[in-house]
Amino acid sequence: MAFEEKRAWIMVFVTVGAYATYLAVVLGRAGDAPLAQVSYASTLLWTIGAAILAAIVLHIVVSIVTPEGANRKDQRDREIGRFGEHVGQSLVVVGAVAALVMALAEWDHFWIANTIYLAFVLSAILDSGARIAAYRWGFPSW
Repeated sequence: MAFEEKRAWIMVFVTVGAYATYLAVVLGRAGDAPLAQVSYASTLLWTIGAAILAAIVLHIVVSIVTPEGANRKDQRDREIGRFGEHVGQSLVVVGAVAALVMALAEWDHFWIANTIYLAFVLSAILDSGARIAAYRWGFPSW
């Protein structure tokens, strides 16, 4: 398995784990109250920070355990990386437009923040999924 594919797998697991943790905490706090009244900001920031830290630590661990290829990217790795970024960024744009519409409609901050967070999560998953698919089944030719 290419080192960059390992990075993509790490990103998928960290992203899904962090978002699942965030949802569990926020939904657990809700009880019978409306979701928009739940305290979410600190949990959102902590889960994002923990995800960044976990990704860094896991990349370091994988680099130590399997050092071959850790510091090398060939042309294929760069093209797959670019492909993944292009695919994943589409959801960031969709999320930004949705958040803009919500802000213009004066929705509660809870919904706007969670829409943006979900867009980032889905973008990271789609980006990593596209990279993994390209490594596993070949790079698509247009």
